[in-house]
Amino acid sequence: MVSTGLLTQTLINGLLLAGIYMAVGVGFSLIFGVLEIIDFAVGQYVMVGAFAGAALAPILGSEALLAVPFVFAAFFVVGVFVQPLIHHVTTGDRPMPLLMGLVFTFGLARFIRGSVLTIAGPNSRDVPTSIAVGSFSIPSIGTFPMVRVATALFGVAALAGFLYYLYRTEGGTAIRSVAEDRDISRLMGVNINRYQSLSYGAYAAMTASAGVFIGMVYSASVGMGMQYTGFAFFMIVLAGMGYLPGIILSGLVLGIVQSLTAVYLGSEYVFFILFGLIWVLLLVRPTGLLGKGEVA
Repeated sequence: MVSTGLLTQTLINGLLLAGIYMAVGVGFSLIFGVLEIIDFAVGQYVMVGAFAGAALAPILGSEALLAVPFVFAAFFVVGVFVQPLIHHVTTGDRPMPLLMGLVFTFGLARFIRGSVLTIAGPNSRDVPTSIAVGSFSIPSIGTFPMVRVATALFGVAALAGFLYYLYRTEGGTAIRSVAEDRDISRLMGVNINRYQSLSYGAYAAMTASAGVFIGMVYSASVGMGMQYTGFAFFMIVLAGMGYLPGIILSGLVLGIVQSLTAVYLGSEYVFFILFGLIWVLLLVRPTGLLGKGEVA
């Protein structure tokens, strides 16, 4: 028999994780639209962000929260410099640009993973923070661990800020126009290269910052990158390829399904369940749950 208390607590944990997944998924979906690539390196940005938090926290008084602005700024710069390389291999006379981008980012992911493995070694590392052990309870509902609450708040705030910029500012309008049609954007005087670089920089910065929070909840490990790449793929297919608002729903579904599966079936079944859902969705509704994405 299922315990109501355990079920409620499991749902709370899933909802709190959903916020950070949204922050990762919205950048991944945006890059698919703006650069027209599937970035295989997304999970490795999460992993490096977690290790950066573990490395910076001792310098900042054992508080990984203080590392987030530094990680955000550093990865924004990294993203701005990486994007022209992706642009170089996906444009011009090269055949099958989507495949070229996929292969390039797969190589980038392997390079990042190998570099971190060489520098940090194979062992997991804690990402220390003062909120790791704190929590508060709401009677008849459940317990809210502070580190998961902070993670959820960051994810929701990052998502809200990202969507505000995209839908309420001139720069965001330019980025969305590039995602819709590059040729028309160019004719309207939009600097395509500039906004593609800014988009990739913002995506890398937000994904690596999310990695700091994920590291605080779990830990930093070299093998975690592939897991979050899988999660990102799950979210954009569920949301509908390129449909940004759908990421909110897919993040919620991911957090809840992951949490329920891990508790009631075992964590080894999480990907089995998630990709089973993707296969069914692609068969019956390839434009995503809301029916507004591109055909995957």
